[in-house]
Amino acid sequence: MQKIPMTARGFAALEAELKQLKEVDRQNVIKAIAEAREHGDLSENAEYHSAREKQSFIEGRIKELESIISRADVIDPSKLSGAIKFGATVRLLDEDTEEERTYQIVGEVEADISKGLLNIQSPLARALIGKEEGDSVEVMTPGGGKAYEVLEVRYG
Repeated sequence: MQKIPMTARGFAALEAELKQLKEVDRQNVIKAIAEAREHGDLSENAEYHSAREKQSFIEGRIKELESIISRADVIDPSKLSGAIKFGATVRLLDEDTEEERTYQIVGEVEADISKGLLNIQSPLARALIGKEEGDSVEVMTPGGGKAYEVLEVRYG
């Protein structure tokens, strides 16, 4: 089984989602199914079918989360230093637009570019690995080539 790298924050978020699904959502859908059954003929009961669909989704997500959590390799960025690697928070300067952006390099399951959480498998993250402050990096993105200067590398 392949380990899945993630930060402690990402691991905690997955555990919280799993707890919510098991302790709250699962119980609510069981009640909804029971109520829908009381309405009679299940073959034409939209509430029943909707609740069963939701139950299927919840059980699938629980299995997925349990699998991810069991393979998690939690990495504490505060214990790291040096060149860019998993967990680094990197401040970049887009050399074309002069716009600054800050990203933290995280695992695939916790990545969310809108929150500045960059998937380690992304072209930009792969190009940044091993670079240091002051280095320039060129990366091919879906929108074409981009050049960035590494302004700052932080851990923790």
